[in-house]
This record gives sequence, C-alpha cells and structure tokens, in this order.
Amino acid sequence: MSTAQDTLTGPEAAPARKGSVIGVVMTGVFLSGMDTTIVVLALPTMEQSLGAALASLVWLIIGFLLVNTLLTTQAGRLGDLYGPARIYKTGFVLLTVASLFCGLAWDLPSLLVFRLCQGAGAAFLTANSGAIIATAFSRNERGRAYGHTGVGFSLGAVAGIVLGGLLITYVSWRWIFWINVPVGAVAMAFARGALRDEAPRQRRGLDLPGMCTLGAGLFCVLWSTTKLATEPFSLFFAVLIACGVVLLGVFVQLERRQAEPMLRLSLFRIPALSAPLLAALLQGLANYAVLWLAIMYLQGPEGRSPLETALLIMPGYVIAGIICLGSGRLADRTGPLPPIAVGLGAEIIALGCYAQVSVTGGVWLIVAANIVNGVGLGFFIPANSSAVMKAAPRDLMGISSGMLRTFASIGWVFSFPLAIMSASRSIPRDLVIAIFVGSSDLDGAAADAFTDALGPTFYVLMGIMVLAMLASLIRLTGKEPRA
Repeated sequence: MSTAQDTLTGPEAAPARKGSVIGVVMTGVFLSGMDTTIVVLALPTMEQSLGAALASLVWLIIGFLLVNTLLTTQAGRLGDLYGPARIYKTGFVLLTVASLFCGLAWDLPSLLVFRLCQGAGAAFLTANSGAIIATAFSRNERGRAYGHTGVGFSLGAVAGIVLGGLLITYVSWRWIFWINVPVGAVAMAFARGALRDEAPRQRRGLDLPGMCTLGAGLFCVLWSTTKLATEPFSLFFAVLIACGVVLLGVFVQLERRQAEPMLRLSLFRIPALSAPLLAALLQGLANYAVLWLAIMYLQGPEGRSPLETALLIMPGYVIAGIICLGSGRLADRTGPLPPIAVGLGAEIIALGCYAQVSVTGGVWLIVAANIVNGVGLGFFIPANSSAVMKAAPRDLMGISSGMLRTFASIGWVFSFPLAIMSASRSIPRDLVIAIFVGSSDLDGAAADAFTDALGPTFYVLMGIMVLAMLASLIRLTGKEPRA
C-alpha cells in the first residue's frame, strides 16, 4: 500500500522537495482543467475544417468528461496497486501523446478517439493527485496543498477558454491540442525527479464489469438527453433513458457483490466521507451548468464573441485560484467544514445574482455573479478535497481520491445536457448549440425568451447548491478518523 514513507517525500520531507511535488501536481491538474474547456470555443472552426455537425462535435466535450468519470476510480485503484506517483506519471505520457494525435486528426471519428484517450490521461492525473498529496504531506499541511491544486484546476479551466479563443483566432484549432505537448514533455521530465513511488503493490483487481455497466448506463442517459436538445421527444428516447436507468441500477447491484468494486459502497457508511462526495456531485452539477448557461447568455442575447466571452468569465476563475491558496490553510486550522460552508454559501448567493438576469439583464451582472461564484469555488474545492482525504482509510486513499473525482465528474457530465435542455425550452433547438459555441447570437423575441427563462433555471440550480450545503452539514454527525 502507498504510505507516507513510500513516496519520495512523506510528511518529514524537506520543504524544497514538497515544493517540487506541488509543482508537478499543479501542472497535471492545470492541464486537466484546461483540456476540459479548451475545445468549447473551437467547435465552429472544427465544424468547417472537419465537415462535421455541431451536435456531433459536442461529444468532444461530453466524451472527455464521460471517460474521465469512468476511469477516475479505476485510476485511483491503479494508484493503490502500483503507487499513485507511477500512475500519475503515466497520465502525463498518455495525455501528451493523445494531444499530439488530436492535433493530427483527419476527421471527427479519429479526433473523438484521440480525445477520449486524452480524457483517460486526465483521469490518471486527477484521480491520483489527492493520494500523492495525502502521502507527501502531514494532516495539518494537506489543506494548503489542496489549495494549490485547486488553483491549478481553476486557472486551467479559465486558461482553456481564453487560450482556445486566442488560438482559433490567430493560429489554428489544432494548436488547442498541440499546446499540451511541450508542457506535458517538461512536466514528465520534472515528475521523474520529483515523484519516486516505491510503494509495495496491493493485489486488487480492476472492476471491469462495473466500469462497463456504469459507462453504458451513463452513455444511454447522456446521449438521449443531449439529443433531446435538438430533436423532439419520442418513444425511442424514453426507452433509451429507461435502459440507462436500469443499467445504473444493475451497476449498484454489481458493486454490492464485487470483491473489489469500482465504487466501494462500504465507504458511504462513513458520514465524514460520503457527505463531501455527495456535495462534490451536486456542486459540480450546478456550477458547470452555470458556466454553460453564462456562455450561452453572453454569446446569445449579448452578442459577445467567443474571445470576449472568455475574458468576461476569466475574473471569477482567477479569484477562485487566488482564494484557494488561503482557504487551504484555513481548512488546516479550522477543519474542512467551515470553509466548505462559506464556499457553498457564496455560490448560493451567486446563483441568486445570476437569477436576476431575467429582470435586469446586462453583462456586468453576469461578471459580478461570476466573481462571487469564484469566491465560493475558492473556498469549497480545497476544503472538500481535504475532507475526503482526511476521512479516507489510509490503504484506500487512491480509490477515495478517485471516487471524489468520479462524483465531481458525474456532476460535470450531467451539467451539460441540463444546460442544453434548459435553453431549448425557450428558443428553437437548432439555436441552442449555435449560441453555445458562438456561431450565432440572439436578438428580438428569441433573446427575450431565452433571458426570461434563465431566472427560473438559476433558481433550480440554487436549490441543487442548497442540497450540497445540507449534504456537507451532515459531516457534523460523523466522527473524524484518527490520524
């Protein structure tokens, strides 16, 4: 198993060595965050270059998130099996090579395959980042370390949007993938020296039946709900959604009987662990749906260009990254719950501000709400990560870290069809994807209808965020694990 002494560092390592670990981990989560969003503004250009429909190109986003969701727990288990640092370095290799081939893709099917491989590499990175920190830092240092990883992901997400806009404007859509290659190569070189995992191997197998069942169930639900944004409801979609729900039920039953399940359901008996996992899912669902809807509003009724939209969204994520640094230290001093509550409270307030767009409208309301939301993200992300790893059994840190990423990713995955379906209630279906990727704007009655519908949607998302808050408060009834 992977212990504090197995990894090159451990709690007694020199500060300089710990700094190297943080630098490598931050780079990995930065690339993962960047690759999550960097394709968003490039879809119209890809449509022309590859001759593919926008509705199909959207799967470059959904597919990446879906693979990330499916592989995070298995990547975490591989970390428990072979050592998290070894799997982390493998993630760098996979993401870098896949990015090279994404840029060389000749059509949509080839690009989608390479993009899925890119998502697998990102899963290896994000799933093991928490375990690396947990084994490299003592308990009272981890919050600060998770704060740094929160900075990496937040800045990566906004950098993806901004760099995507710049690269497609001044260079080529292929460079949104090739930009990973030099960064990944340098990171691989540093990782070889900074992360030397000598962990004894655990004999835990992979849960392939569970992974396939969960993948099939999520695909059925995601494919049908995404298609509903552009096509009318039919019996076929009803059957497909029902099949997805049944498969997800089968997945739960399989996990109860598996000797080494993909999701270790017994961990949900630990309130201090199950509560932040549920909070991560609900917060991810609401937060990313807000991002997609904000992009649609700025590029639709407001008529902003993709690059302008990226720059308007950027301040909230920059503030989130800055606050992550301090909130991690706060979690070390006070425990994770206070900063989690502050973070989710700020996000609830932000959603209330977003909801006013249907009354007052305006770009600067969105910018202000996004800044408040960034404050919430900055408090929530490192503290919630710290809560999970603090409650995780030492020999299951890898799978616990992977479960955190899985639950957050499930929220991210379903946020996209939720946003698309919400928008399609108020404007013609063919316009929804177009305004999302910035290839069209809205005016007149269509703009008014879309804006009016945003208020109720944001209030629904506020309710989801309140549920995340309640889930976090459940931690008060759980006992903290011993060091």
